[in-house]
Parts: sequence; structure tokens; C-alpha cells
Amino acid sequence: MSKGLKRTAATLVALVALYALLGFLILPGVALRVANQQLAAYATVPAHLQRLEFNPFSLELTLWGLKIGEPGAEQIGFERLYANLQVDSLWTGALHLVAVELDKPRTEVLFDKSGKLNLSALFRLPANDPAAQDAPGEPFALRIGSIKLVDGYLHFKDLRPSQPIEFLYDSMNLELQNLSTLPDDQADMILVANSPQGGRIDWRGRIGLSPVSSQGSLKVTDAQMSVWWPYVRDSVPLVLEKGLFSLSADYNLNLAKQTELKLDKVALSVAPFAIAAPDGRPLVRLERLDVSDTSVDLVKQVVRVGQIRSHKLETWAAREADGQLDWQKLFATPTTRQPAPSAPASAPAKPWQVLLKDVQLRDYQVHLADRVPTDEVAVDVGPLNLDLHDFDSLNGAPFTLKLDTGLGKQGHLQASGEVSLAPVAARLKVSTKDIDLRIAQAYISPLIRLELRSGMLDSDLDVQLTSTEPLAMTVSGRAEVDQLHTLDTLKERDFVKWQHLTLTGLEYRHGDRLDIQRVQLQQPYARFMINEDRTTNIDDLLIPQPTQPADSASSKKPAGADKPLGIRIGAVDIDNGSANFADFSLTPNFATAVQQLNGRIGTIDNRQATPARINIQGKVDRYAPVIISGALNPFDPMASLDITTSFKRVELTTLTPYSGKFAGYRIRKGRLNLDLHYLITKGQLKAENKLLVEQLQLGDKVDSPDAVDLPLRLAIALLKDSQGRIAIELPVSGDLNSPQFSVMPIVWQTLRNLMVRAAQAPFKFIGGLVSGGGSEDLSTVSFRPGSDELGTEAQAALMKLAAALKERPTLRLEIEGTSVQASDGPLIAQQRLEREYQNTYYKMAQRRGDKVPATAAEMQVPEDDKPAMLEAIYRTRLKGQPPVEWQQLETKARVDKLREAVLKSWASNNALLRQLGQARAGSIKDFLVDKGQLADERVYFIDAALGHAEKDGRIITPLHLDAE
Repeated sequence: MSKGLKRTAATLVALVALYALLGFLILPGVALRVANQQLAAYATVPAHLQRLEFNPFSLELTLWGLKIGEPGAEQIGFERLYANLQVDSLWTGALHLVAVELDKPRTEVLFDKSGKLNLSALFRLPANDPAAQDAPGEPFALRIGSIKLVDGYLHFKDLRPSQPIEFLYDSMNLELQNLSTLPDDQADMILVANSPQGGRIDWRGRIGLSPVSSQGSLKVTDAQMSVWWPYVRDSVPLVLEKGLFSLSADYNLNLAKQTELKLDKVALSVAPFAIAAPDGRPLVRLERLDVSDTSVDLVKQVVRVGQIRSHKLETWAAREADGQLDWQKLFATPTTRQPAPSAPASAPAKPWQVLLKDVQLRDYQVHLADRVPTDEVAVDVGPLNLDLHDFDSLNGAPFTLKLDTGLGKQGHLQASGEVSLAPVAARLKVSTKDIDLRIAQAYISPLIRLELRSGMLDSDLDVQLTSTEPLAMTVSGRAEVDQLHTLDTLKERDFVKWQHLTLTGLEYRHGDRLDIQRVQLQQPYARFMINEDRTTNIDDLLIPQPTQPADSASSKKPAGADKPLGIRIGAVDIDNGSANFADFSLTPNFATAVQQLNGRIGTIDNRQATPARINIQGKVDRYAPVIISGALNPFDPMASLDITTSFKRVELTTLTPYSGKFAGYRIRKGRLNLDLHYLITKGQLKAENKLLVEQLQLGDKVDSPDAVDLPLRLAIALLKDSQGRIAIELPVSGDLNSPQFSVMPIVWQTLRNLMVRAAQAPFKFIGGLVSGGGSEDLSTVSFRPGSDELGTEAQAALMKLAAALKERPTLRLEIEGTSVQASDGPLIAQQRLEREYQNTYYKMAQRRGDKVPATAAEMQVPEDDKPAMLEAIYRTRLKGQPPVEWQQLETKARVDKLREAVLKSWASNNALLRQLGQARAGSIKDFLVDKGQLADERVYFIDAALGHAEKDGRIITPLHLDAE
């Protein structure tokens, strides 16, 4: 080898050795020293790089042990940073790195209460000169073949919220392939992050830097809402009790021209979730919510939700005493904000469009409370199931709705149809079943002293809403109210009730008309009483309301507001109705009952002058027929009325209070037939009243200041015809505004009957007592003490008597109901006490909303509940508290004392004894009519009386015979 070649080789070796020495030893040491000097110069906290390695041949750079922060509390750092630079960076015009690896990076992110970020205070950076800044240009050319982040650590803490937010990701791994800042280059990316608090993040996709863009999928699994909930709580006072969610989506992000973001295949699951108010009361509890097949387009501002499934949500809401919702108060701003300065008017922002394809909510529970009434009203809605299809927030098309829910203890509500939002419109089919009407009690109580004991609403309705401003709505279909029962809370007696009310052909047009094709009433009942001061029980029930001040501004009504609502009822059918009437202004008090009311009222229309046809039949005290027929206009009876009323075989003993007041005598026996015909034409009255009294006999004289001063016994005797009847015709005519009555026909009829009677038979008597059954005495019927049931022997005797009366059609039977205080009183009291137990227990069951039998007599009262009821019965019956000394007695002894006192008060009650006597008479008549097949018009009642018991303890009810 030549010397020149040797020198060249030696020079190359020396250069290589020098290059290696410089690259492996000198340059890393200098670079490490410079780096640490710069860190010390600019860092505000201890900062140190532990080691730096460089391979000058492979251009590999490795940094070891960077720590920035106080020892043991480093805020930024890593264990190892590796980068491999390629030589082609010299001629390609871009910095080319084959690989970048970062092992165990650590970052602490902390916001203090003032909002200052800890990372921004780690270095003292020189101020930028705005004038020296270059105009933005092309990004620095960079290509990195692979980037790996292994076992990253991120700790975040924010002290700004009222409750600090803190979370940790202690296992973060990132891989990037072919990252480049060159135009349109994209890198493949995988990110997996795990937190010990739960909430794994999986991110896969592609990312570009010029322009900034990314596509891929993001998945969050089992994330705890409590991590970030303080941000929510500082905006709205909601306490998160539990909350866990998972989220996944495919995304496409592009920032080339504007922020373009599209999310597809979005799926969200929340299970479970619960929030409460600051005072601890629950607000919402959710078992599960799943949202799937969802997409979001940020540019088009469209959210499409393919499917929502939610299960078992429970929520609470209440209207407070001031009329505001508790949720409304919860979200109210505590301080009054000053209005922001007005800004120039700008075009309204484009609204977002939300499309819901398929929504299913199952087993929801809603607890509602209204605290505005004095007595809080609580209603539970659920289990609620809701289906929603094709919902469009911009009302591109109507959406379909289907609701199925429970309401209250046993009610049920269903609704289905189509709904539109702009304008608001709906076509729904609504049905209800067993809706408890007692919910209305709290709203009724301030207006009327009435207790709604029971009532169930069923309905099948078509609801069509076409506008809300003004309200335009039509409701059609049918409705039923079953077992309505109202109680007069002053007298503790039934007021109005019915077994079943049906409205068919119902059509309501808001503000215009109410049409009902047919009203059916089954077993309706009403009670009407006249008090001692001539007021009625209805007057007593109404609660006076405060007078509303006149408001001139509010008194201005829109045009057409005075137009009355049109009401048309095609027909009203009454099936087995009844009523009670009492007049306490009389002495003794008068009371009667009307039963078996059946019939129809024709078409009623307040916009038509045509009167409604009426045809109603019934009975007074079960046997006396009543017929009401004709026509009337209930909305204007003074214009047109034509009513005919007929009463047949009314027992005159019922009218004893009126005869005592106005005639001065009780009525011992008698029947009344009454035919009334009232005709009103344009205010002019023309009436025909025909009375036929049969077998009238006066009883004892009664002192009454209102009695007429006439020899009534003689007058009655003179008025009776040859058949023992009194016929009176009383025509009445005149102007209803100034009525004039003609009494001359009554006088002439009375004189004519008197003359006929005197001429034909002034001393004619009816005789011929007949008894049946051979030598057997059939003149009495015996009863066991306290009972109105007929024994076997009594039934056999009555069958014989009925057979005998059938053979003697001119005979009539008189029944004198009898009771004995000494024998009947204790047993009556015991029976009355048992009924009080049943009635009290029946009311308690009604108030609890339990299903109850048709009558209180069917209730079985637990023996353990009777002592508590007995206390209330004692105070009600004896109108006072038990003696103080009874409080010292043992429970059984005290109960015995209370029972003895109550039974003693009822045992001596003449009204109860009289009722038993009447019931015994009724049992005899019922048996003769029902079993003996005897015509009811041949059996009369005689006023009940008190008697004496036989030696064997039996109570004897006398029977009397009379002839036509």
C-alpha cells in the first residue's frame, strides 16, 4: 500500500473515531448540560433531565428521566423518550423520523380556585413581540413512521367547582403510524386508556394534520358520571347519587374550511342513574337507558336517533302551595341578573333538528303531588309505557304516540295517535279504566261540604286538537262513571249516588257545543231535605265564596265570548232510580221515599225551542205507582211546558206530618190517587188537578196553629161517596207573573158530594169481618224479640189467610205494626251497634281506596277493630266524652262500659221501636204479596204502635179486616 493511501485511510479512521467520540460522548454530554441549564433558567420549579444518549451512525436519540416539579410531586416527566432520525431528511425537505417512543410519561393537570393552570406556571417564557411574528405559513414538514406512548399517566384536578373534580388515567397507551404534516397525509392511530375509577377509553382511527382531520371510532366503557358531575351541580342544584355510562361512536372530523363533524353508529348506555335534590329528596332514579343507531351532523345541525330503550325510571314532582312546581324552584336563579345591553338585531340562528325513529319507555313511575289544596293530592302514574315513532323536532311530519299507564291505585290510561308540533295538533284515541274520582275531593271541599266516597271513570274517546292559540279541540266517544257515592258531611248521609252512568255519542267542541246522544242512569239516588227554617240541604252544603273584585281590564271579553255553550242531550234513560224527601219544618217530621223510577227524557237542546218528551214511572214506598209524562224545555220552562203526573195508591199515613200541621189530625188510614196536568204556554198557566182519596180515616187530634178551623171528620164523612171515596177537581189558571186561582169548583164539588152522601146513605157502614183458617186464630202474627222475620208457623198462618182473602175479594187487610220496648229494645240496640260497626268500617275502606261490596251490610268487621270504633260511636251517640273515671279501667272493662251505655241509649229509642213495628208490618205485607200472591192494593198499613209481650216472650202484631 502506498504511503498516500495509508495516510488517507488513517485520516478516515481518525475522522470516524473523532465522529464517534463526538457523537457518542461529547455531544450527548454537552446537550445534556445545555438542556439542564435551560431548564434551570426557565423552569419555576426543579427540573432535570437525567441522561441523554445519541448514536451518530443510526441517528438515534434517547432521553432518560425527565422530571419537572418538586421531588416526589413532579408535574411533568417521563422515563424514556426515543427518536430515530433518517438521513433522507437532508434531501427530502421534511424531517423524517422512523420511530418515536415515549415510555411512562407523567402529567399532572391542576386548576386552582382562581382558574390558574399549573402547567402555565412551570416556565418563565419571554414575552412575544407581536410585530416580529411572521405571517402564518405552511406547517413545518415532518414525517414520523411510528409513535408509541407506553404506560402513560395523567392526573387531573380542578378546584374551581364547589366540589373539587379529580380523575386519574394510570395506563395510557398510544400508537401512531405514518404521522405527517404534509398535505393530505393521514396516520393510523390507536389509543387505549384505563382508569382505576372505571371508564376505559378505546380510540381507533386515522388522523391528518394538514388539514386537521380525523376519522375513526371512539368507545368509552363504564365511565363514572361522578367524575365530572360537580360541573353540572354548580349550574343546577342536582345531587348525583349514582351514574354509570358507556359511549361508542364512529366519527369524521375535518377542519379544512370549517368545523365539520359527523358522528355515526352512536350508542349510549346509562345504567344505573339517580339524582336527588340538595335536601335529599329523590328526583330521578333510572335503571337503564340505551340509545343506539344514532348520528349527528354538526354542519347540518341534525341529530338522528334510531332507537331509544329505557327501563324503570322513577321520578317525583310536586306543585307547591304557591302554585310553582318544585322543579321550577329548583332551577330558579337565586339572584337577579341585570339585563344585558341590547345588541343589534341579527338573523335567528338555525335551529337544530332532532329525529327520533323508535322510542320505547317501559315501567316508568311518576309520583305527582299537588300541595295547593288544603289536603295534599298525591297521584302515582305507572307503570308507564310509552312508544314514540318518527318524531321530528322541526315538525317535518306528525309522529305517532302510544301511551299505556296505570293511574292511582287501580286506574288505567291508554292513548295512541298522531301528534304535530308546529302548529300544535293531535289526533288521539284515549281510553281510561277505573280512574278513582276521589282525587277530586281536595278541589271539591273548598266549594261544597260534600265527601266523594267513591266513583270510577271509564271512557273511550277520540281527541282532536287543531290549535292551541286559540284553543280548538274536539272530543268524541263515550264515558262511564260507576259507583258514584257522595256524602253530606254535615248530616253524614247519602246525597247523590248512582250505580252506573253512561254517556254515549259524546261530542264536545271547545267553546261551541256539547252533544250527548244518550245518557243512561242505573240506580240513581238523590236526597232532598227541607230544614226547620225552610232552607234546604243544598243551601247548607254550599260554602260561601269570597267576592272577586271587579277588574275593568279583565272584564273586556272578546267578541263572541258571551255566546252560551250549546248543549244537546238526545235522551236520558233512568233505570231503577230512587229518592228520599224529608221536611223537618213539620212536627212530627215528614219523610218519604220514591223507588223503582224508570223511564226516559227525550231530546234536550238549549238552542232549540222544541220541548223534550218525558215518560217516567216509579213507586212511592214500593207499592204506590207514579207516572210522569209530557214535554218541557228545561232551559226555558216558562215558554213551554206540558206535564202530566199520576200518583196511584199512595199511603196517606206517610202524610201524617202534613195533615197534623194543616188539618190538626193524624191520618190513621187512607190512600191517595193524584192526577196533575200542568200546561204553560208563553207564561200562561192552565192546570188540572184531580185527587181521589180512598178509605180515609183520621187518627188522633194534633195541636197545630196552622190547622184549619173546620169540622174535618164531618166534612170527610160528607165528602165520601157510596164507595167510600173523596173526589176533588182543582183547576188552576192564570198568569204566572200574577197568578189568580179559582176555588169555586172545589166548593161546588164538595157540596155536590155532601148532598149525594146525605141523600143516599147518611149512616151506611161497612161490615162483615171474616177470618180464615177454620178455628185457628189468624188475627195476629207473632215475632221473635228484635226481629221482623216471619217464623214457619207465622208463614203457614199467613198462607191460609191469603187463601181466605182471595175467596173474599171485598175484604181488605189492615196491619198494625207493633213493638215492645222491654223485649225489642235491647236486641234493636245490639243490631244497631253491629250496623254502626259495619258502616264505620265501610267508610274506612272507602277512604283507603279498597274495593268494597255494594253495601256496608256485607262487610265483615274484625273484632280487634271494634273497640276503637266503639269510642267514636259513644261520642257521636251520647254527644259527649266517656266519664273520666272509666279511663282508669282495664281495656275490657272500659269497652264493656262503653257498650252498655250505647246499647242503653238505643234500647229506649222510640224511633227505632217504631221502625221495627213498621218493618214487621212490611214483612207481613211482602209475604202476602210475594208468596201469598195477594194484590198489594188490598193490604193496608196502620200506624205502628207500642205493645206488650206475651208470657212466652213473643211480640204480637194485630191484623184487622175491612171491606170495600
